[in-house]
Amino acid sequence: MKERIKILLTEEEVDARIKQIGEQISKDYQDREVHLVCVLKGGSFFMCELAKRITVPVSLDFMSVSSYGSDTKSSGVVKIVKDLDDSIKDKDVIVVEDIVDSGRTLSYLMEMLEGRDPATLRLCTLLDKPDRRVVDVNVDYTGFQIPDEFVVGYGLDYDQRYRNLPYIGVVEFD
Repeated sequence: MKERIKILLTEEEVDARIKQIGEQISKDYQDREVHLVCVLKGGSFFMCELAKRITVPVSLDFMSVSSYGSDTKSSGVVKIVKDLDDSIKDKDVIVVEDIVDSGRTLSYLMEMLEGRDPATLRLCTLLDKPDRRVVDVNVDYTGFQIPDEFVVGYGLDYDQRYRNLPYIGVVEFD
C-alpha cells in the first residue's frame, strides 16, 4: 500500500496562525516570563516557531511521554520517557503539543504538572481533533480544529516520516 499526502493546511495558513497565537500569549503574559514545555517529538517544530513569535521572555524545557496499550489506540497509561530538566514551581508554564485527540495522555500530563506547583499552567496545541476526545482537556490556545483524519507535517509523523513537511497534510492510502 502506497500513501500520498493531501494538503489540509498550507504553510502560509500555519505560519499566520502561529503568529496570532504568539501575539496572544505575549499579550496574556505581558511583563512576565513564560516557560514553554514541549511534548516531544511532534511538538518541537511548533514550539520552535511559536517561541520565535512570543515577545515576552521565554524559557524552554522538554518532556517525552508514551501512552501504550494496543497498537491502534492509547490505553491512557502514560510513561514518562524524558522528564523536565528544571523545576516548574512558581513559573508560568505553557505545555506545547502538536495535536490533542483523545485527551488521555494530556489529561494525565497536565494533572501531574499541576502537582509540581507552577504559578499558572496552560495548554497550547497546534491541532485539535475534538471528535476524538474521550477525556475532557482544557485547551487554552488552539491553532486549528481539524476533522478526524490522519495528519502529518509540522512535527507530526507517519512511521517517523513526513515530520519535516512545512504544512499539515492528510495521509491517503492507495
